[in-house]
Amino acid sequence: MAKEIETYVKLNVKGGQANPSPPIGPALGSKGVNIMQFCKAFNASTQHMMGEICPVLITVYKDKSFDFVIKTAPTSYLIMKASKATKGSAQPNRIKVGKVTWDQVKEIAEKKMPDLNCFTIESAMRMVAGTARSMGVTVEGTPPWA
Repeated sequence: MAKEIETYVKLNVKGGQANPSPPIGPALGSKGVNIMQFCKAFNASTQHMMGEICPVLITVYKDKSFDFVIKTAPTSYLIMKASKATKGSAQPNRIKVGKVTWDQVKEIAEKKMPDLNCFTIESAMRMVAGTARSMGVTVEGTPPWA
């Protein structure tokens, strides 16, 4: 018989660096989850993504046990890493903060593909390029489908 789900908790945690301090401690402690058990399991499964932001969806069950699913890093984080920008632009239509190529956009789209709601790499690339534009990052070159 399946366990009865009590709630879901969404957090952004750096890979391999989960500890019981905020935001993890208060979010899980209020649900009655063993915080150290989560931290140890999360750190073990994200050892290869050390320091990278990892969105995690934690399913808390009625008996206070839990499961978690680690998603891919946010698109904005990957774009900032590729363009070497420190943050997005306050006025993306006027002030540009970085540049990425279509090859970098394709690389990000392939990495994000499991978490995006699209079926082709072309549509994933368009989504990533749109996020880049809204951050003030210029996508250089001609798109592969043009």
